[in-house]
Amino acid sequence: MKYDADNVFAKILRGEIPCRKVYEDDCALSFYDIHPKAKVHVLVISKGLFRDYADFIGHSTDDEIADFARAIIRTAEALNLTAPGYRVVLNTGRNSGQEVPHLHAHILGGESLANRL
Repeated sequence: MKYDADNVFAKILRGEIPCRKVYEDDCALSFYDIHPKAKVHVLVISKGLFRDYADFIGHSTDDEIADFARAIIRTAEALNLTAPGYRVVLNTGRNSGQEVPHLHAHILGGESLANRL
């Protein structure tokens, strides 16, 4: 399956759709999810043209992988979630619940998630 450049995250990266930005660097953009599943729910999207985590790992460089991981950490720091803790979720494929075919991670926090899957 090839990358769909018309997905909603690609449109956000091009500035065609607005977002409430939290963090941005050369490899990623993070912003608040419009349908939050926790008190704090932010998406970290890759600026690369990857469909999902499997595509990313299979076709990116070690530097791109490290940069995306750092963007997740820097977003959590910007949200002051480091000390209380947070959850990172990367869905891959339809059965996982991935709705947008563009690499992204969910950061959830701001409340106890201990008894939630």
